[in-house]
Amino acid sequence: MFKNKTLLISGGTGSFGNAVLDKFLKSDIKEIRIFSRDEKKQDDMRRKYNSSLIKYYIGDVRDFDSINSALKNVDYVFHAAALKQVPSCEFYPIEAVKTNILGTENILNAAISNNVDKVICLSTDKAVYPINAMGTSKAMMEKIFVAKSRASNKTTIIGTRYGNVMASRGSVIPLFYNQITNNKPITVTDPNMTRFMMTLENAVELVMFAFKNGRSGDIFVQKSPSSTIGELALAMKKIYSSKVDIKNIGIRHGEKFHETLLSKEEKIISEDLGDYYKIPADNRDLNYEKYFSKGRKTDELDEFNSNNTIRLTEESLIELLASIGYKT
Repeated sequence: MFKNKTLLISGGTGSFGNAVLDKFLKSDIKEIRIFSRDEKKQDDMRRKYNSSLIKYYIGDVRDFDSINSALKNVDYVFHAAALKQVPSCEFYPIEAVKTNILGTENILNAAISNNVDKVICLSTDKAVYPINAMGTSKAMMEKIFVAKSRASNKTTIIGTRYGNVMASRGSVIPLFYNQITNNKPITVTDPNMTRFMMTLENAVELVMFAFKNGRSGDIFVQKSPSSTIGELALAMKKIYSSKVDIKNIGIRHGEKFHETLLSKEEKIISEDLGDYYKIPADNRDLNYEKYFSKGRKTDELDEFNSNNTIRLTEESLIELLASIGYKT
């Protein structure tokens, strides 16, 4: 599938980009292009992987010319570049607009003009019923790639949406670990707040499933389990036999109590694919009169959120943490 193909990863110096490299460097792919604006992280990656398969491009998705140049002769794109810190986006919402919305527009326009075969756009649970600037910008990003998918004949555009990626940039797990190892209190926003738990490997698997099975405009969601923040803190304490206190600091700017991966409206039309849901593309145009619409009862289905998914037990949570390196 990727034999002799060229893949570009926008925001490729992040956690997701590194996970993709760990998988694809063992394959028969022709070339992987890392596109980002962080020259320090690119240099770190260059030293870490020391691979002739990886090419590095300094640029910014906000700048059409830089991404357009990097997409010459590219077959596939994984679009992971984003501003994703909720509090930061709350204070600087226009920056979220520039990267998450306009940056996606630039990526897709450049991909279409360069006849890229397939683009996978990475979204977030915060795009569903958004209450913060980050989620709102990601919701608009989804609208943009679905709209672009209708107008693009040669380029297939597919979306993925996932929740908290464990130990990724901004995750509380490294924070809890540092607090425990420094014998400081673990700071939790609210112990009953829930979050989806997904490893980086799961995130790559979701993207690969979407790549193999998606049609243009589809959005894929993995059925991730969840945990409360309090249970996560207790599991971390148990792993390291820590006796530090747990300190409740209250919900931060723009945070939800529970995260949602599928809205009630999306759940009605979604397709259950076992470990995944697919939200099929709505390919109707503005001539609504051509289509016959039959109403559906919405009170029979609930949204898919971190409060009604499978809840991890303490034992399974500890096993999951161990799988990503958090163990004694």
